[in-house]
Amino acid sequence: MAKKEKSDYLIQAVSHALDLLEQFHDEIDELGVTELSKRLKLHKNNVFRLLATLESRGYIEQNRVTENYRLGLKTLELGQTFIRQMGLLRQSKPVLEALVKECNETTYVAILKELNIIYLDAVETDMTVRVVPRVGSRLPAYCTAAGKVQIAYMSDEELENYLPTKELKRYTNSTVTDRDVLKKQLKVIAEQGYAIDNEELDIGVKCVGAPIRDYTRRIIGAVSISGPSMRFTDDRVEKELIPLVMKAAEEISSKLGFQK
Repeated sequence: MAKKEKSDYLIQAVSHALDLLEQFHDEIDELGVTELSKRLKLHKNNVFRLLATLESRGYIEQNRVTENYRLGLKTLELGQTFIRQMGLLRQSKPVLEALVKECNETTYVAILKELNIIYLDAVETDMTVRVVPRVGSRLPAYCTAAGKVQIAYMSDEELENYLPTKELKRYTNSTVTDRDVLKKQLKVIAEQGYAIDNEELDIGVKCVGAPIRDYTRRIIGAVSISGPSMRFTDDRVEKELIPLVMKAAEEISSKLGFQK
């Protein structure tokens, strides 16, 4: 059986919607249905349906005075997300590399996405026994240091929505599965400014994490240090790794314009 090209999987309606969004560029900030129909070579009814769909999701909005259409706030949010993530990666890389030189353990930068964290980048230790990097992987936030240190600053209402069930999935014997117990732990994390994953996701793996903030003081990610539990003794975590990860988070935050 011949292998299909990616172009064989394209959805025409989605392509048309993206074509419509791309008509707004340079000095073109508003367009009417007739003009869009000409540009896209589509019937007006099809254009109306595309506009209605995009408007319902916030990607397009209508100027009630001119009745023309323009880009909605959702497109700005997407652009800002891209800029933040690219800025975060660019600014964090040298800090992660320096952090590895100081502690010789694997370091990560991660963001929160819905109920999970996603590791955007990692710098590995040269130790023989190491944690396998999980760049691009989605991991549950409530049992990872990089995740807990981000959800710790959510309001009670946000946490209620974020943790929809009373009992959370158990991954190891150390996983906190009770929502109320977790919420108490998160309050402590918010006060101290760092989180510890004590073999809560993987047996034999420990992790420490601290939050990264941008110029608006909003938490946009976390930096973490991860390694085998045999090297992450309580004494080392307390005296060496926590100060290092907090210092690294502050440095990245500073590069992103955060001021205390």
